[in-house]
Amino acid sequence: MWRAARLEGALYEEVEADPAATRQALAVVLLSALATGVGAIGNSGLRGVALHVGADVALWVAWAALTLWIGTRLLPTPHTRADLGQLLRTLGFATAPGALRILAIVPPLGAAAFTVAGLWTLAATVVALRQALDYRSTARAAAVCAIGLPVYALGQIVSLLLLGPWPL
Repeated sequence: MWRAARLEGALYEEVEADPAATRQALAVVLLSALATGVGAIGNSGLRGVALHVGADVALWVAWAALTLWIGTRLLPTPHTRADLGQLLRTLGFATAPGALRILAIVPPLGAAAFTVAGLWTLAATVVALRQALDYRSTARAAAVCAIGLPVYALGQIVSLLLLGPWPL
């Protein structure tokens, strides 16, 4: 997780190429989601923690499918080769900075923890997409994020409305 959070492109290349890393990617998503749920526990209780974890896993899969489509259909390069498993693995590891959200359990840190973790995860996502989609340009990977982000944000908003408030 540390290498993923440090935005090491080599780590994302490794997990992209290793189908066995899918379980590890799921574990990273679960840890990040659990940290998010625990960080929000004051607002949503234990039931909310479980629901946040489930919603985050569903959003991870949907985000991987969406970015795969955008990256391979809308913005491909001659070098672009990717499948859903590769996106699941790289994007799963990109959620590593979300573990910081556990700090939101301390009320004064709530907004800062969620903001820093969100921005850091976005940066990790761009690196993950660059590697998984075999892009040579970080700007192209950022464009995939920019195109897909409104749909992902809508999913987050629906999750928020259904599962209760975040500690902001």
